[in-house]
Amino acid sequence: MKSSLSAAALLAALPAAAQEAPPAPLTSAGNRAGENAVRQAGDAFGTVIGREEIGIYDDSDVRGFSPRVAGNVRIAGLYFDPVFFPSDRISGSTVIRVGPTQLGSPFPSPTGVVDLGLRVPGDKAGASILANVDSWGTRMIEADIALPVSDAFSLGLGGQINLEHMGDGTRDYYYEGAAIARWRPAPGIEIVPFISLAYTPFHEAATIYVPDGDVLPPRLPRNFWNGPAWQRTRETELNAGAVADADLGGGWGLKAGLFRSSIKYFEDYTNLLTDVQADGSARAQVIVDPPLLFGSTSGEVRLTRAWLDGERTHRLHLAFRGRDAQRRFGGAPVVDLGPTTLDRRITTPQPQVTFGAQERDAFRQWTLAAGYEGKWDGVGELSLGLQRTDYFKRIGLPGVVPVTTRTQPLLFNANAAVVITSRLAAYGGYVTGLEESGVAPEQAANRNEALPAIRTRQFDAGLRWNPAGELRLVIGLFEIAKPYFNLDAANRFRQLGDVRNRGLEASFSGPITRHFSVVAGAVLLDPRVTADVPGVGRRPVGAIKETYTISGDWRPPWLPGVSFDASAYHISSQTATVSNRVAIPALTFVDLGGRYRFRLAGAAATLRVQVENLLDQQGYELFGAGAYRPVWGRAGRAYLTVDL
Repeated sequence: MKSSLSAAALLAALPAAAQEAPPAPLTSAGNRAGENAVRQAGDAFGTVIGREEIGIYDDSDVRGFSPRVAGNVRIAGLYFDPVFFPSDRISGSTVIRVGPTQLGSPFPSPTGVVDLGLRVPGDKAGASILANVDSWGTRMIEADIALPVSDAFSLGLGGQINLEHMGDGTRDYYYEGAAIARWRPAPGIEIVPFISLAYTPFHEAATIYVPDGDVLPPRLPRNFWNGPAWQRTRETELNAGAVADADLGGGWGLKAGLFRSSIKYFEDYTNLLTDVQADGSARAQVIVDPPLLFGSTSGEVRLTRAWLDGERTHRLHLAFRGRDAQRRFGGAPVVDLGPTTLDRRITTPQPQVTFGAQERDAFRQWTLAAGYEGKWDGVGELSLGLQRTDYFKRIGLPGVVPVTTRTQPLLFNANAAVVITSRLAAYGGYVTGLEESGVAPEQAANRNEALPAIRTRQFDAGLRWNPAGELRLVIGLFEIAKPYFNLDAANRFRQLGDVRNRGLEASFSGPITRHFSVVAGAVLLDPRVTADVPGVGRRPVGAIKETYTISGDWRPPWLPGVSFDASAYHISSQTATVSNRVAIPALTFVDLGGRYRFRLAGAAATLRVQVENLLDQQGYELFGAGAYRPVWGRAGRAYLTVDL
């Protein structure tokens, strides 16, 4: 009798903790006026809802590493290798999965997972329009519409025009059009195809400041761009793909996704001020790129068998995932524009340059994986996985015979949770991975060069507690080990040794009362580098030992439709150089905002106002070892969302 159940019915019957990790929060046209990250976040590990982002982690920093660089990105739980992230037109939400939030996901990864939720059109017609302005001068409008064509097919269309002005004085103008659909060709089958195409005709490259020696630069100018008028990047960006979900009956289910992500630069510039002195004098340089192309095709097919066994539930997974990526880059001359100062606009005429030969790299990676998930009510959960990966990389250096590398590691994971009481559980796990180590940064001698894949491992353990209602507390310990890449004495970005990040993380979230919700988190990190290379310090570049954040949303019962929100974010000093001789001082940011929900011509509307960096915090943003950009100053922003 049980074996005859459909996969959908069976999975609906399973306890929630035994199912796949909860999907990223759903967002759709006609429902954007209610978006609220504090109210919708399930924890403090990192959540993006529409234009709002909260939490201790994001796609570029989880436990001191970047899951985006590592290749740990998913769309609807399926493997995705993004050249750049889809915009709000396609993906309206993002969730960072670490610790116990990876239980229920069949193949967790060291460095965590970035899970993107699609903006799927629903069964009802709807539309949303959002208009945004800020004190820097940004003007933006975006629109989404959902059109149910039939009972089986819904179409979503979206677009935006963004004339963005940044706090460092640069401007970025771009236009985007997108389409996403939901098609149900037969009972139990759903297919969600999407495509997004963006064009940037005008982008000014932010200035990167590189001091002369192991020192911080002087106070950097804000809302001022020193670059020449001719330095404007043009590019196109494409994200396209489809996700399919099929109930095969008898507890069997099939999920698959195929994605394409690419970016093409027609012209690209990097703006550098090097040899920056304490008096503000510097040397201006610009790197002029020929046309560049980065592209990747990726995806996953996963077959799942689920069944009930009394108080126990079981799921078996067999998955195949892979990617095929290409990069064409290099050949860029470095043009010296002469001496200048931090507060002087560069007026040098556009130089005539000769491009060199370009490097053409290719990457292929295929993974066959098998996994098991089980849950015993009142006892605990278990997740096991085994993956065989075949990784191939071809480096096409100009004028030389291509260099190839290949590795075929066997990877595994074991994660478990044990129920202590009805509201308290302990969890722990060990995960190994093969991850990307990114590309050399813009100020490196081997700029844009793709680095080799690396073996990684992670231990973590902790407690998760539901003290009352929807309140959730997670406290955990973790350790991650990886090879350490950074700039050497010759300014080449390469492996210098190994790095181990050990730390404690905590998350507290949920409604304290009917009217007040909070999301709070903290990370205490102990990073250590082991290297035989002279001049390499014990802490990795970018290391932050302490991070604290808290966000709250209050809806006064005597002010219907009105809510107030505030957030604070503090980081301790940040290691800024390979030698560890320079650190960026601690920074604290406070944001204050509010919402007014009302009806506009019969449609649901929300007016959102916010002041970011309320205390007008000064400081530096690290942009690689010994390279900096200014922290933007105080800014006010407002946007109006209308659901039609």
